Amino acid sequence: MGRALRSVAAALVAGLLLVGCAGTGGLDGDLTDDWVMLGAPGPFTPEAGVCQAGDFTDTVSLAAYAPVDCAVAHRVETVHVGAFPAGRAAPPATGSPELRGAFAECDTKATGYVGDEWRTGRLRLAVALPSAPGWAAGSRWFRCDLSELDTVEAAAKVVARTGSLRDALKGPSPLRLGCQRTTEGAGRVRTLTPVECGVTHDAEFVGVWTAPDRPYPTKDAEWAPLYAGCRTVLGRYVGVPDDANLRFRSGVVVRPPGAGRWRVGDRGVRCYLWLSDRTVTASLKGAGPAGLPVRTK
Repeated sequence: MGRALRSVAAALVAGLLLVGCAGTGGLDGDLTDDWVMLGAPGPFTPEAGVCQAGDFTDTVSLAAYAPVDCAVAHRVETVHVGAFPAGRAAPPATGSPELRGAFAECDTKATGYVGDEWRTGRLRLAVALPSAPGWAAGSRWFRCDLSELDTVEAAAKVVARTGSLRDALKGPSPLRLGCQRTTEGAGRVRTLTPVECGVTHDAEFVGVWTAPDRPYPTKDAEWAPLYAGCRTVLGRYVGVPDDANLRFRSGVVVRPPGAGRWRVGDRGVRCYLWLSDRTVTASLKGAGPAGLPVRTK
């Protein structure tokens, strides 16, 4: 009996040794040698044609990048993504030629995206750059972001919207600027409030004038070219001569971008006609001299 037990034990030991020599399905006792090594952090590039639920930020990190479908509520839509030269060592400073060049590219792309000059609508265009860690990792993109506003006057607020802005200004749109009512103070227009052109109003958006690349106006003499430029836009819109009599046909309201946006290259001035002596109940687009006669008093 003792010999038999010894034989069984020997067989079991041999079987265990054979099992130990067989494959283990990867469970070899080493918990690290089969892991895939993670690559070093690298740059990322955001997408165009997507939206962001959060507010616009000047810089965007990978951790904060959370694109959503534009069919859901959002506050920012990316209309284009461009690139700075790969060899650039640091992000461009505000007011630099490089950042103004990026804004100019965004300006053109945004207009193409919405189907008309984007400033003809309640829209704001801004340029976002990679965060400092993203730039250090090699990101060299700039992002062109559009947001809908509740007004284009001072203290405008971003509107949470649903639906893409693609082709939003290609035809009639509630985003478009049109007829306005003014509030006045000290002989000048303080605010403009949009109204339907069929109701009483005394002002109307007539278009955009592009200012030359000069410092932001701070003196009366520096503001004069903006008024002259908007009068030219006004004359073309209404269909009246751009001559010395134009100032006696209508006043003009100019709304340039703020000083901060001016520094990054925004030169688009929104222009409005202003009837300081009367009101109308229709658009004056194409109305000609009969619709905008020379005032005699």
